[in-house]
Amino acid sequence: MGNCSVVVLDFETTGLSPHYGDRAIEIGAVLISDNEIVDRFQSLMNPGMRISSFIEDYTGITNKMLSTAPPVDEVMADFHSFMDQHHLVAHNAGFDCRFLDAELDRIRRKRVGEFACSMLLSRRIYPEAPNHKLETLVRYKKLKTTGVHHRALADAEMTGHLWIEILNNLKESFDLRDVSFDFMRRLSKVPKAKVPLFLKKAAEEQGY
Repeated sequence: MGNCSVVVLDFETTGLSPHYGDRAIEIGAVLISDNEIVDRFQSLMNPGMRISSFIEDYTGITNKMLSTAPPVDEVMADFHSFMDQHHLVAHNAGFDCRFLDAELDRIRRKRVGEFACSMLLSRRIYPEAPNHKLETLVRYKKLKTTGVHHRALADAEMTGHLWIEILNNLKESFDLRDVSFDFMRRLSKVPKAKVPLFLKKAAEEQGY
């Protein structure tokens, strides 16, 4: 499990919280290795319940589409293999982490990797951005996009490009040679006012 390999994922769901009985209806993920997307995973999944018209409108995923999709348990077992032991990245990671853990729990599986949040990182690296929603950051940083929002694979790919951009910006703008996953996780928790000092010290420790 190299520092440079991560799985970036995104869920579409029936609602906001698995604690209230909400389920996953689509997962999209990309595997990033050496700053490139090298593999993809995407599937709709049937949650065994109808979704609201709000979710249909928001995601473009319909009850008809889900009626022929494989069951959630089957897709999550496949995704568990795809994810393997990699660390994980998501935009607003708390949301995706809750759904991933809840759905894996249903099939008695667990994740090995830790989560990092690209939204928390972007707030620290791009404080001047208009806001830190994924679509805003994609426009702000002129990242590659299919133009489709709120579909899992498109959002996972955009988050993947954002993650790569943050890594590159840290190396170029702050003279960091080694930007490990653990470093990214620590940076995402540094109080915003202390970020410049944190990055300066990290560069000094790396020998600049």
